[in-house]
Amino acid sequence: MIMARSVQSTSEMFTGLVQAVGELRPIPAGVGVRCHGELAPLALGDSVAVDGVCLTVRRICSDGFEADVSGETLRRTALGAKARLGGWVNLEPALRLSDRLGGHLVSGHVDGLGEVLALEHQGHSWRLELAWQDPALGRYICDKASVAVNGISLTVAGCSAAGSRFWVAVIPHTWEHTTLARLRLGDAVHLEADLLAKYVERLLGQGQLPGAPKGSSATLTSSWLAEQGWAS
Repeated sequence: MIMARSVQSTSEMFTGLVQAVGELRPIPAGVGVRCHGELAPLALGDSVAVDGVCLTVRRICSDGFEADVSGETLRRTALGAKARLGGWVNLEPALRLSDRLGGHLVSGHVDGLGEVLALEHQGHSWRLELAWQDPALGRYICDKASVAVNGISLTVAGCSAAGSRFWVAVIPHTWEHTTLARLRLGDAVHLEADLLAKYVERLLGQGQLPGAPKGSSATLTSSWLAEQGWAS
């Protein structure tokens, strides 16, 4: 079920907390989404994370919405294949400045695809093991880091030394209210690493730590962390 409103979202960020699931269908130059469950009111031009991919609403329908999808998005994600198969997706409208940040900051810009390696029921949770298709992206993964899997905010429970393979623990609420239960071995998933990891990498790559004297090394030290308030 979806309701229309006249005020656009004030942000194009997400939290990774899924509001509803939907079914995809292919349409010219885009996708149609049939919503199952109640999604927050949308307006034309609003942003919605569709399986973790930020899309813009171009038309409101009685049972959902339609969105444009660029060739670049089709090349880098599995949305095209899912639409052709009538696949299920996770849905989250853009975060408003007044909303609670219950998951972690998610941009809706997928870093890469992952593959489902294992899916195991363990007592009151499920263990989902994934691998980046591009192993180089594993540098953004570490133990207890945040990662968005098909738009769902999850915590890394463990990973390989290089981070190219990792696993997460899925609680019953997430399992029951998202599309994770529909995953099968070998399925492709959309992965977005934590924004903070990418910003830190960018800053260190500049060879200049914030607040450090010009020309100083980008090496993290205990004194620099103390000066910035991260350590005592």
